[in-house]
Amino acid sequence: MDNFKIKKNDLLLGFAKELRKNMTPQEKHLWYDYLSKYPIKVYRQRIIDNFIVDFYCAKAKLVIELDGSQHFTPDGKHYDSLRTDVIEKYKLKVIRFSNNDVDKKFNGVCSVIDRTIQERISEIEKSID
Repeated sequence: MDNFKIKKNDLLLGFAKELRKNMTPQEKHLWYDYLSKYPIKVYRQRIIDNFIVDFYCAKAKLVIELDGSQHFTPDGKHYDSLRTDVIEKYKLKVIRFSNNDVDKKFNGVCSVIDRTIQERISEIEKSID
């Protein structure tokens, strides 16, 4: 996979820090009960281009997004689609889970994240060889 320098809007830094302090209950659950202890570094509320993503694993080039109800409106779906298009230009993969998934299928969410990280790292390593 190509190495792209990820553009970052530093004007969003204060907002990203604020989001880290005020995570949703689902973000807190995923972070404190899984991602913060994950053996591969995952960042929370990371700036990518002009967006702040919920979670980012640089080694796997993976963005993990948790979606509340606002993401399921026509405007929310359209915005998420545009946002995903921009993020994918950096050769990053975006995976999404609903807040309901985190609340009711937490172990399954964690399994999908783990499997996706492992697959992505394997793909990246193969492309380097």
